[in-house]
Amino acid sequence: MINYMDKFRLNNKVAIVCGGLGLIGKEVSISLAQAGAKVLVLDINIELGEKFQQNCFENNLNITFLKFDVSDFGSYDNYFSDLINKFGSVDTFVNATYPRTKDWGKKLEEVEIKSWQENINIHLNSYCLLTRTIAELMKKNQMGGCIINYGSTYGVVGPDFNVYEGTDMTNQGEYAAIKGGIINFSRYVASYYGKYNIRVNSICPGGVLANQNETFLKNYNKRTPLRRMANVDEIASATLFLASDAASYITGTTFMVDGGWTSI
Repeated sequence: MINYMDKFRLNNKVAIVCGGLGLIGKEVSISLAQAGAKVLVLDINIELGEKFQQNCFENNLNITFLKFDVSDFGSYDNYFSDLINKFGSVDTFVNATYPRTKDWGKKLEEVEIKSWQENINIHLNSYCLLTRTIAELMKKNQMGGCIINYGSTYGVVGPDFNVYEGTDMTNQGEYAAIKGGIINFSRYVASYYGKYNIRVNSICPGGVLANQNETFLKNYNKRTPLRRMANVDEIASATLFLASDAASYITGTTFMVDGGWTSI
């Protein structure tokens, strides 16, 4: 008889969470470590990373912080080859990064060409090139593996701008281009590397609760079938599922975790 609960365990596996100090990245790192994985958290802020690592150590979680800058494209091959030489083959790679320029957040007609190009470069291109780098290392090691990229509901459908009424918030045009690109490139890579037992999926969260404007929350909740935003642990739980053997026949999917937002 199959022990189905064992399928959700990640014992003796190595997982990398890129952008592991972000709102979602931290919780994903914790979830994978609680399932038994050795988790390598990659991010740019050394001080925050060391604090997070110490906190995890005190809670008996096998999490190691390592500095990594996704905008340094030329470092990818050597950086991850060295990482694998040190820690062993990578079983799971989660990209939870959200790189953006300092002027991020402007309305579409206000975005300067240079800013558009820079955001496409550091966000979309980093996701695509990191996915290729990790997939090639998994292929070389002949161990298979799992890659999970973060898309968004707004990489699948257009924004409902009504939810921003009464606030100074908006949704960025660059964001739609970036997330739509990430989702379809993930499908491409799932097809390209499937024969090597490498699974590639996109998780598309809806809005995640993080002290947003009350007017926005009211508008958003009214628009969503479950009448609320996601809690960050709900995104982490979906990620843990896709990383586990419980999802061993799932690849190329766009996994919506959006409270039903895209169903209507």
